[in-house]
Amino acid sequence: MGTTGKIYGINGPVISLKGNLGFKMSEMVYVGGKRLIGEVIGLTREMTTIQVYEETTGLKPGEIVEGAGSAICVTLAPGIINNIFDGIERPLEKIAEGNGAFIPTGVNVDSLDREKLWDAHITVQPGDYVHGGTVIAEVPETKSITHKVMVPPDTEGKVVRVVTDGAYTIEQELVVIEDEKGRERSLTMTQKWPIRVPRPIGKRYPADRPLVTGQRILDTLFPIAKGGTAALPGGFGTGKTMTQHQLAKWCDADVIIYIGCGERGNEMTNVLEEFGELVDPKSGNLLMERTTLIANTSNMPVAAREASIYTGITLAEYYRDMGYHVAIMADSTSRWAEALRELSGRLEEMPAEEGFPAYLASRLSAFYERAGYVENLNGTDGSVTIIGAVSPQGGDFSEPVTQNTKRFVRCFLALDKSLAYARHYPAINWLTSYSEYVNDLAPWYSAQVGSNFIYCRNQILNILTTENRLNEIVKLIGSDVLPDDQKLILEIARVIRLGFLQQNAFHKDDTFVPMEKQLKMMETILYLYEKCKALIEMNMPMALLRESDVFEKIIAIKYDVPNKNLEMFDTYHRMIDDFYQHLIATNA
Repeated sequence: MGTTGKIYGINGPVISLKGNLGFKMSEMVYVGGKRLIGEVIGLTREMTTIQVYEETTGLKPGEIVEGAGSAICVTLAPGIINNIFDGIERPLEKIAEGNGAFIPTGVNVDSLDREKLWDAHITVQPGDYVHGGTVIAEVPETKSITHKVMVPPDTEGKVVRVVTDGAYTIEQELVVIEDEKGRERSLTMTQKWPIRVPRPIGKRYPADRPLVTGQRILDTLFPIAKGGTAALPGGFGTGKTMTQHQLAKWCDADVIIYIGCGERGNEMTNVLEEFGELVDPKSGNLLMERTTLIANTSNMPVAAREASIYTGITLAEYYRDMGYHVAIMADSTSRWAEALRELSGRLEEMPAEEGFPAYLASRLSAFYERAGYVENLNGTDGSVTIIGAVSPQGGDFSEPVTQNTKRFVRCFLALDKSLAYARHYPAINWLTSYSEYVNDLAPWYSAQVGSNFIYCRNQILNILTTENRLNEIVKLIGSDVLPDDQKLILEIARVIRLGFLQQNAFHKDDTFVPMEKQLKMMETILYLYEKCKALIEMNMPMALLRESDVFEKIIAIKYDVPNKNLEMFDTYHRMIDDFYQHLIATNA
């Protein structure tokens, strides 16, 4: 029996116990007759404060609170992938089987199936010395992911006994080791790990390779590094969730952890339905075979939102330790911050800007800093990339969550309401977005894609920036008064916007675009620009150039050139040459 106490006061998800009863900070507790899960968040000589991760309706003073003796942990073992959990790692499908569509309070379900047999191949022998991170067995978890059973980080010793290859449950003994003091310890497929403690690593690597997403505006203009951090802020209807869906479907991560934090239930339903049907282009298996969903929707208890973010990042770190590249989609961190605000208000803490607690920045930084490209304890390389959506009220980027997130991420992908309403998707504004990874990734682009990739990218961005400046003049005095060279910039910028930046998620060749095609598209657009500029310098009017359909044909490249047939770009270069020669011949 752990430490116990009696409820003294109840304030929503926050309950208080009178006196210092021997509980530890961050200890997990069971509250009341229904044994609701909670966590100790405050200790003084006079009072113990606990936040409850479930609905507290019906609780009354005097009910017993019992300590678990350990921090809130997640169970790490085969069965995590292709599963859907709530914020504290309870499997929602299992709960639905026994209790219907709504989660009853105090429901106690094992995080993972303890009865299921997994085929284990043992990778160590008696006499081997093992330490934290050493792989002791391999288990085919899904068709896409092989689960590597590892020694817990704080354990080392000499292997004494191993079982033969075969089918075992997650709690059956696989390996027995002996530590330096001669004590034996049995290892199973299961580990427990506290969600608020980052898992240890060997060393960090610099961000020198990109997370390839197949989305042109991201891969080209605002790349995200593997092990990097990105924020995706945008008001209602700007396509945050859809952009994250695209990234989850197409990015070259091995494992996807999708956290629906305080989002509407219908959005999580969309994710479930889509991901359950989609075929992973890399493996040919279903996308869910490498995906885990954590659903903490807006009608679930607010305190569990706070835990869901940490649960997701801990699961991601566990798969990173196996040598996988993991991408986390956190949708949305604003709802998480709102949960912090509510709890802070209940605790009667002094509010900071817009009622958010003063420690909002430190909590955000602690979350984003758990990303990284690392060498694991077992010598393998793995990464955790965090892409967090932010939902500022009214699309106002000056509010605290967006501003504080901006401090800790190196890639800022600002979604624009006017672009979304004009049906330009992804609605990422190329003027207010930025990526600090461009210089770090430049050597990779030069080596793997093409030596002129960064040059082409800078030229494209330069044209778009110039267009914005010219549009200010056009608004005042109209486009007719502009000289032809500036009219050309406006036309080429239109080609870039419609033919390169705008991308159709429902077109088989446009939903994902390989890096080679992205470079070829940029080269073709810039080649057209150079040829047109030469014609303008020969005093040919822009109106004459517009008579040709060459601009529209270049815009249509994204649909007309299949991803596997890139030699077709040569015909477009010849078409531009013919257009150039024709105008010179007819207007000489």
